[in-house]
Amino acid sequence: MPSRRDFLRTSLLATTGLLLSPPDLWAATLKAGESRYVVKKGDTLSTIAERNGVSVALLQRRNRIKGDRILVGQKLIIPVTPANAADVAALNPVVAATKQIRVDAKRWRYIVLHHSGIEDGNAKAYGAAHKRRGMEHGLAYHFVIGNGRDSGEGEIEIGPRWTKQLRGGHVRSSKVNNSGIGICLVGNFEKRRPSAKQLESAYALVDWLEDGLVHPSHKVTVHRWVDINHTVCPGRHFPYSSLKRRYGIA
Repeated sequence: MPSRRDFLRTSLLATTGLLLSPPDLWAATLKAGESRYVVKKGDTLSTIAERNGVSVALLQRRNRIKGDRILVGQKLIIPVTPANAADVAALNPVVAATKQIRVDAKRWRYIVLHHSGIEDGNAKAYGAAHKRRGMEHGLAYHFVIGNGRDSGEGEIEIGPRWTKQLRGGHVRSSKVNNSGIGICLVGNFEKRRPSAKQLESAYALVDWLEDGLVHPSHKVTVHRWVDINHTVCPGRHFPYSSLKRRYGIA
């Protein structure tokens, strides 16, 4: 049972808006490479972030903190940036290509995950198919993650909608297309789960995008949650529970 001091401190944090994470965040299962930290006298979010090689934005998002105020004794989870992740190799081409463009981070308010619904194909094939269907800019998605058939398993292919910073064409909602980054994993997840390599790449890509390339109040979601009652994408075997835990989705 928490002490009166702990109760008063938690109430203060909640009242001032400093404590926005659920009570069990500290007890939550850490992602690979993450650690826990207790705020000490003299600490600020920026000094903690710099000391651990992460951005303030990523630290805030992982701990569900708004603003930059923290208190001595407050418990934080220190996240891992993609640069330190084991699956960084799949991100290298994306990072290199993105350095050549200007990303308007404030524009991007959604990251939407999809499946292709078929086992064949890659970014080039889907781009050609979408153009035949009358899509002006071809490939509807910003990124495609291969399944090992027509592109490498877990390979992240970059579409022109990302390199040219164009609106998506991957959902029915104009609002989400205008401000949503579409990521398509190749495969039919009504019939099977995405492979471990595909999920590694998908999560690494989302983590990387979250680190300063999207609006601070963006949402991570999936196609079926955007276009409710219009699609099963990304399929019944997509790991929705782990997605919700990882990105704090209610």
